[in-house]
Amino acid sequence: MKFEIMFGILFTLLVKRKVSAGEFARRYEVSVRTIYRYVDEMTVAGIPMDVTRGSTGGISIPDSFKLPKGLFTREEYARTAEAMLAMIGQTHDPVLEAAYGKLTAQTKTEKFDTALSGNILVDSGTWGDERKFSDKLTIVDRAIEECEALEIEYFDRAGEATRRIIHPHLLIYKQNIWYAWAFCMLRGEFRTFRIGRMRVINSAGEKFERKPFRREDIPLNFWRNEKIAEVKLKIAFEKLPYAEDWLGVENIYKRDGEYFAELVLPDDEALVGNLMSAGAGITVISPPALAERIKKEAEKISASYVE
Repeated sequence: MKFEIMFGILFTLLVKRKVSAGEFARRYEVSVRTIYRYVDEMTVAGIPMDVTRGSTGGISIPDSFKLPKGLFTREEYARTAEAMLAMIGQTHDPVLEAAYGKLTAQTKTEKFDTALSGNILVDSGTWGDERKFSDKLTIVDRAIEECEALEIEYFDRAGEATRRIIHPHLLIYKQNIWYAWAFCMLRGEFRTFRIGRMRVINSAGEKFERKPFRREDIPLNFWRNEKIAEVKLKIAFEKLPYAEDWLGVENIYKRDGEYFAELVLPDDEALVGNLMSAGAGITVISPPALAERIKKEAEKISASYVE
């Protein structure tokens, strides 16, 4: 919290140049003495801040001061701002909106040598869900920030629903999907929960103490303990965009004028569903058992349309 307040003070002064200690204290819900202490630390760190007393006094920063040009490259600055804007679009977090305003204010008031291209928009919801997915993401994000336990109704890969209490510690965004890394009270261990599979999310009415973990503790291959299949596929040209989005362009190669993919995938109903969605455009070469499952599923679909 300390460094968040210090960054807030700095970016606010870059825009307004002079703000009273009392205003900062009210904004961040700390004492005036604490604000002065943070200002002293920032001054020692090399930021030229000045404090004047009295009714017209306040904390100020010279008009000549701006963020060092070497702090961000043009691309780094644009990408940072775009990433913040994308997250705001998902969570509608007023704190992020304020931080974004402070960061981009530099381009307006200081003529910083860059421009926000604004060409990234992240929307992980489904078509027509409006704010439902964003609302769920916002609830989980706030619970992480405030160490608030959540009660969720969760549907696993097999479609089975369970109610459980979770202690969310981290949001993970991978392959266009949002997950929560949370301690599950039902299982007594950390689990990865897909946000889209949470039908109901409510506050459990209790706080939790964060558990220490390392980045390497997080299983980014979420299906590593599940059944997997070494799959080889033949891909029709017209289905290349679908296959590239699903499998990744790096896993697709061209040989003798035809397209193929070879990779390891979780062997579940989602695999069958993705293959069926491609229709005749993707053919399973191996394993034979997967090809047989696709054939049987196609036969069932065909039979359902027979009068």
